[in-house]
Amino acid sequence: MAIQQLSVFVENQKGKLLGTVKALADAGINIRAMSIADTKDFGILRLITSDNQKAMEVLADESIVNTTMVIAAKMEDRAGALYQVLQILSDAQINIEYLYAFTASEDFGAYVVFRVSDAAAAQEILNAHGVATLDDADIIEI
Repeated sequence: MAIQQLSVFVENQKGKLLGTVKALADAGINIRAMSIADTKDFGILRLITSDNQKAMEVLADESIVNTTMVIAAKMEDRAGALYQVLQILSDAQINIEYLYAFTASEDFGAYVVFRVSDAAAAQEILNAHGVATLDDADIIEI
């Protein structure tokens, strides 16, 4: 199963990112993974949290928050590991829109988060090739 990612639109102004992160911290929400892409006027903060529903409630008053299903694939810490996962997706004709990485403190695993054209197909093909993927319950545990 794919995992839910939050996309939060944050104004590109001094202190706005700090305020967003503080709101999550004050609510006891742990950020498991994040990425930010900026433009002149705003940034898109992509988050995977310990409690996405609560995070959406906390951030909805101050920001536009959307959800997207993404795949988090576990990878070995070695040269060529990312290449192998990308090759599997390429061979299956699955387009990657963007990606970012994170590590998990519990199992010390390395993960790559993919936004792909077909999350269900990507997960199925990765699992068929022995690449472990996470679901929302796994995110809470790591």
